[in-house]
Amino acid sequence: MFSRRPTTSSAAASSPAASSDARRATLAHLQDFVRTRVGVEAYVEPPTPDTGATLLLIATTGEWTRRRVPDERTAFDVAGSLGIPVYNVRFTGYPQRMRDWNSRQRRH
Repeated sequence: MFSRRPTTSSAAASSPAASSDARRATLAHLQDFVRTRVGVEAYVEPPTPDTGATLLLIATTGEWTRRRVPDERTAFDVAGSLGIPVYNVRFTGYPQRMRDWNSRQRRH
């Protein structure tokens, strides 16, 4: 369903066990992010020519994490399963708190 990065072997990519492990790891990461931060919201990013659809989680501090998903529908479904608000970035844009957090990180 999702992966953090492409695999180097087509055999590994087609393995149901590898796909299942990657899906579990991605879901665990997203669940942990939501569990360990306050006020997390999800933003669904559309696919681009270089990247597939992604799910972006942003905490109230502006800290964020992004993971690739198969399509936008899956991103909405995952965010719903996490029990957090979800927005389509095409319509809302990115929240200022994310830009502020990125700026603070660049200075350190």
